[in-house]
Amino acid sequence: MTTPSITLYATRPGFGMPETSPFVIKTEVQLKMAGLAYARESTTPPQAPKGKVPYMLDAGEVVCDSTFIRTHIERKYGVDLDEGLDARQRAESWTIERMLEDHLYFAMVWFRWIVPENFAKGPANFANGAPEEQREQLRREMQTRRDADLRSHGIGRHSAAEIAALGVRSIDAVATLLGDRPYLMGERMSAVDATAFAMLASILTPFFDTPLRDAVVGRPNLVAYVNKLMRQYYPEHAWAPLGQAEAA
Repeated sequence: MTTPSITLYATRPGFGMPETSPFVIKTEVQLKMAGLAYARESTTPPQAPKGKVPYMLDAGEVVCDSTFIRTHIERKYGVDLDEGLDARQRAESWTIERMLEDHLYFAMVWFRWIVPENFAKGPANFANGAPEEQREQLRREMQTRRDADLRSHGIGRHSAAEIAALGVRSIDAVATLLGDRPYLMGERMSAVDATAFAMLASILTPFFDTPLRDAVVGRPNLVAYVNKLMRQYYPEHAWAPLGQAEAA
């Protein structure tokens, strides 16, 4: 069996998701869309070249950031993940991606990292590998850094209700754009679907209780979209996004 030339440096399963990072999910789905074989290695952001995951090693070449990874695989392997889209649709895809990654993502992160209950059950566990006597200090430092990052971004300067309102507006936009189509750009999956799936699934996981999750649950077309892509790209993952009461 030939060893793949590509190694994807990822996070690991957690929070009810096949990966804790939506950016890793985006990249992994795009690699699968491209039909490329790859190996996986788990890492953490401090170990990554730019301090973030995913990054990729391809025949000795290091490629960082999910957007640049996509550019690399399309150029090197002659793949067009937006095949069939015209210039306007490609521009629209880029616009949607930026809304998802530079806006909705940060609203999701705020509810994961700053809401005490969600932080305690989720991101706080990233410190579990440290000596026990150091864990609480590490957790405080992690949360403080994330709070500073979110305030620097701008979204962290708002109240919880305001952040929820901003996030729900982006969720509404995605639901409207999707409508009753199978994919965001129509009948055929394109690169932006990998991004949308990753972000929406990361919000829809029942692991975290947030108003953003409530908003996605309340839009059946988004729930069906996430479920379909989870079955398609992570069939081995046990995915149960809705409880009995929600599904009724």
